[in-house]
Amino acid sequence: MAAADKADAAAAFACAVRAAIDAKTKPVGALGRLETLAAQIAEIQQTLEPLAERCRLTVFAADHGIAAAGVSAYPSEVTRQMVLNFLAGGAAANVIARVLGVEITIVDAGVSGDAIEHPALLSHRIASRTRNAVNEPAMTASQCEQALDAGWKLGNEPGHEVACFGEMGIGNTSSASLVAAKLLGVPVEGLAGPGTGLDDAGLARKRRVLESAAARTPNELKPVQALSEYGGFESVMLAGAMLGAAEAGKLVLVDGFIATVSALAAVRMSSGVKRHLVFAHRSAEPGHGTVLDALDVDPLLDLDMRLGEGTGALLAWPLVQAAATMLRDMASFASAGVSERT
Repeated sequence: MAAADKADAAAAFACAVRAAIDAKTKPVGALGRLETLAAQIAEIQQTLEPLAERCRLTVFAADHGIAAAGVSAYPSEVTRQMVLNFLAGGAAANVIARVLGVEITIVDAGVSGDAIEHPALLSHRIASRTRNAVNEPAMTASQCEQALDAGWKLGNEPGHEVACFGEMGIGNTSSASLVAAKLLGVPVEGLAGPGTGLDDAGLARKRRVLESAAARTPNELKPVQALSEYGGFESVMLAGAMLGAAEAGKLVLVDGFIATVSALAAVRMSSGVKRHLVFAHRSAEPGHGTVLDALDVDPLLDLDMRLGEGTGALLAWPLVQAAATMLRDMASFASAGVSERT
């Protein structure tokens, strides 16, 4: 089909979706953003009877060399400890996923120390941690491509219509701040926040470290360059997973600051990814708003959260289910015999 014909078909289907939503037994627009979400799901799935029955959360974990510079309130060992907590079912993401009936998968993308042996853990280790981005690129170009490819394959896996992606890695708000700064061509200082709970002195130190790291490279970098220079194995894998999920026709629920930076990188690599993304919540991390504005998106929720792990994305899952079910099952004025507005 020619590009013009594809555009015409897409426009015609969008009109059909809008007409179907407007014909439901309610005033036009009365369900607000739920209607917009329903239309997005329908257009991704190319049906007026969309499904949102199966959702998977994949949490990518890895360590960061830049953590050695004192950019976090927690030591690097916490990454490994939290992976074990995820596997034991004790983290916030586990609890929320469990109550919502969401499948959860944990991926070792590069946790420090010996490989963790656990039957429920997926190992896609690139290395035991990234290098310290203050002094050198966080990873080689080859490692970056390896992480993108591993993420793409995981995101592309069948079995669910909706994907959530989370992350765990001490130092990853620093990494994400640097990647965002280089993708947007803005100073890193305004993007860096307290992360895991730094006090004022700790935040000032973190910003000095990040400014030093940012000074190594030009103000603006292409996506793979920015990810190689400053990314984490988990956040690069997350970007690849978004690319793979979009290719598979899935809806992707985007979590907080770190996941949104990965989404920005994914959109810069393939602009068509954006139509598959639903931005779940606005993080309390200060750089998140800047990245959301750059993407020109408005998240569904604002709960003053800054945890990561995919927790915010999970909380948007019931809204996705409600939106899809509304379009699929809600009666129309005609089918219900209800009089329309005169």
